[in-house]
Amino acid sequence: MPQLGSLFTQFHLGSKASESAQSQCPHQAPALPDFLQHVRKLTGLRKEDVYCNLRIPDQFQKTNDDINIVIFTGQGIFCIDVKPWRGTVSAHNQNWHVQVKEEDQNFTNTRIEQTEDPLKAIMTKTANLCGHLKRSGVSVRQSLFFSRVIFLSPDCELDEELKKKRELVSHSQIDDFLRSFREGYIAWISDALTPSWLSGHLSYRQMESVREVLKGVGTWDLMRLHCGEQLKGDYHGCQYIALDRQETDTLEFSRVKILSADSLWALLGHAPQVTVKMYKRGSQSWLGKSLNATATIPSNTFVIFRISGEETDAKIPANTIHSITLSM
Repeated sequence: MPQLGSLFTQFHLGSKASESAQSQCPHQAPALPDFLQHVRKLTGLRKEDVYCNLRIPDQFQKTNDDINIVIFTGQGIFCIDVKPWRGTVSAHNQNWHVQVKEEDQNFTNTRIEQTEDPLKAIMTKTANLCGHLKRSGVSVRQSLFFSRVIFLSPDCELDEELKKKRELVSHSQIDDFLRSFREGYIAWISDALTPSWLSGHLSYRQMESVREVLKGVGTWDLMRLHCGEQLKGDYHGCQYIALDRQETDTLEFSRVKILSADSLWALLGHAPQVTVKMYKRGSQSWLGKSLNATATIPSNTFVIFRISGEETDAKIPANTIHSITLSM
């Protein structure tokens, strides 16, 4: 079981292959939360029609992969994966290549990194969403599902063949793509009130049914560390913490400060501690969240967390954690 160290994962998107190149370029691709705000601003869509990191189960009821963004309108359901890649991107059989240039004062080094086909991946996840809706009793025509891959960085260049694929959205096309949702929004509302067999789009009843299903789809747990890193994955527990996930949505960790006068206690074997506050799910009010329970644990206690993309659990020291937000 790996421990904290090399497992730090930024809350950015895309394969490990091209993330190492990000520090080589002055342009910084936005993280998913920032891009999501941009999506909502330009599309003008309601919050309940834009979803983030939905973990759609396949026919075998496994949820290892997530869709970065799902945009839901009367026109259809858009499943979008977002990549922060930099370099020249080309497709080679089953894999894609990202050619990255690293420039130094004395030389320029070019390397080619290999990654899985992101278009094939998002199309598979889109099909999984279509199947999940059908299993949930909501039938939506396959023609109303759309797969897209967005490339966030202005330093990402698609080769000529990839530029021809309408499913791929380069950096220069992002704003026009997002504004297209706003331009047709009034028409989509009208279509939502018209039977789908007549309009060719989703009916109002279908839209409400889809929303209900998507609300029940899980996302990732999010662990925030004191150093500023954010890890997405699954919280698997801690030996000193007992909680009901259905009742708890946030765990807040705070180090118990030891005064200098208490140093004698440390010499006598009293270990530093961490206080964990557990807040009730859905209890937000003007007074703040309602406290569900509190626990005080040794600061060197490990929290078990399966980081997204990893095959084994990681052991994260409690004194490095700021908070954990639990998905349903």
